[in-house]
Amino acid sequence: MPDVDDDAHDGTPQQADTWLQANIVAPLSASSAFQSGGDGLLIVDFDEALDTDTTNGGGHVSPVFEGPNVKAGYTQTSTTLYQHESMLHTVMDALGLPNPPGAAASAPSMTEFFVQP
Repeated sequence: MPDVDDDAHDGTPQQADTWLQANIVAPLSASSAFQSGGDGLLIVDFDEALDTDTTNGGGHVSPVFEGPNVKAGYTQTSTTLYQHESMLHTVMDALGLPNPPGAAASAPSMTEFFVQP
């Protein structure tokens, strides 16, 4: 678990990236789930917003996806608004779980970021 310097809270984005690469990405990359044909998925989700940022309920979500079924270098091109409910919907899709609860049931899934929706 990163500390407040390595989790991009108090440290720099580069410091957080260095920690993430060494402690998470490198070990996962060695796993067959993260090789071609695998189904591994790493989600790093940033969700801090200002208390005054209440547009669409606030809490902007900015995820980074890593895995063999993630579009490499993809940047969102749609105008779809994704919030926490979309993340839950997407994780449940990835795990093959039916019936997302509550607002996740009608939230858009983030399939545009994946090679195989």
